[in-house]
Amino acid sequence: MASVLGSCSTAATLASRPLSSRTYRTSIPSLSLTPGKSFGRKFYGGIGIHGKKRSQFHVTNVATEISPSEQAKRVAAKENQRPVYPFAAIVGQDEMKLCLLLNVIDPKIGGVMIMGDRGTGKSTTVRSLVDLLPEIKVVSGDPYNSDPEDPESMGAEVRESIVKGEQLPVIKTKINMVDLPLGATEDRVCGTIDIEKALTEGVKAFEPGLLAKANRGILYVDEVNLLDDHLVDVLLDSAASGWNTVEREGISISHPARFILIGSGNPEEGELRPQLLDRFGMHAQVGTVRDAELRVKIVEERARFDKNPKEFRVSYEAEQEKLQEQIGAARSYLPSVQIDQDLKVKISKVCAELNVDGLRGDIVTNRAAKALAALKGRDKVTPEDIATVIPNCLRHRLRKDPLESIDSGLLVIEKFYEVFS
Repeated sequence: MASVLGSCSTAATLASRPLSSRTYRTSIPSLSLTPGKSFGRKFYGGIGIHGKKRSQFHVTNVATEISPSEQAKRVAAKENQRPVYPFAAIVGQDEMKLCLLLNVIDPKIGGVMIMGDRGTGKSTTVRSLVDLLPEIKVVSGDPYNSDPEDPESMGAEVRESIVKGEQLPVIKTKINMVDLPLGATEDRVCGTIDIEKALTEGVKAFEPGLLAKANRGILYVDEVNLLDDHLVDVLLDSAASGWNTVEREGISISHPARFILIGSGNPEEGELRPQLLDRFGMHAQVGTVRDAELRVKIVEERARFDKNPKEFRVSYEAEQEKLQEQIGAARSYLPSVQIDQDLKVKISKVCAELNVDGLRGDIVTNRAAKALAALKGRDKVTPEDIATVIPNCLRHRLRKDPLESIDSGLLVIEKFYEVFS
């Protein structure tokens, strides 16, 4: 793959334009996979990728600690599963790929909403991200993937054990990607409490749901605009607080539920509720590829994958490894990236002049620009970084005008150049 990250569709002709000029250039520099150096490190293409009051019930989890032999069995089972299409083999759709990578680098960006035509590879691209996800430290056997160093990402049992000074087994595991089916029940998503055991034995027997599994990971909802309202309410509550609370018959159990929310859908099938749309940090628009030669390449690559998935994945192994290194380097480099006060003021000015409600747009734009700078191996955000990400951070936060025919991303980028020039 010659270029991992191309220009975003709305900023493709704008993002590399000198801010002192009103002329447009046709492209921005893509981020190559050829080896390069930046800031003394090696990068590919210059890219350095208190305890709560105790309940009268004793809390037990249905999930038990996983033994080493069980872990080995799971790894073997995973290897025998049908291989996932490689992220590096995705042709085009640079805007969507960039938004996904930035969220892996900085999960606090808040996820991605991907909207576009049917059959444009939205689900394939999201699921192909699994291979690139980095490893994180978790408490072994904990159903909530508790962070041994962050109290806000710990389950109640882990937090109590740490308060008591107990030593907990810590392992490294890949970030989870959890699919939320459209027809899932609320109990399957939130988890269930065994009321009979609670009443007869005085034990809160809790079976964690999908939100528990997605803690510190990715929750993916395909066709999110068709999701039932009661599940949308659950997602809104968890996304806002970072916690999931299950209440049944006067018994209440809470656990951490901090996840990267990724949704995809076709705008022709219905709009998303504004409250949920605002919870997505970034918004990527995907269009059908019109270039005939590129379409042929996509068809041929897909045919190769369907014929022999394992052989196809091997052919992209080197590029996948480089991508993993880029992401790992960018995640470690991110805390040192700085953004000038002047640029922060201009970002907020763009948001204010576009009448963006709230401050979430300002926060997400700052975070996304820093993540992009880290991905490029720089310790400072430039106006070009902001120009690349700001349409994706703000386009879904603009107030809808039924008489407006221009794409909202273009409105954002025009306002950007008006302010930054």
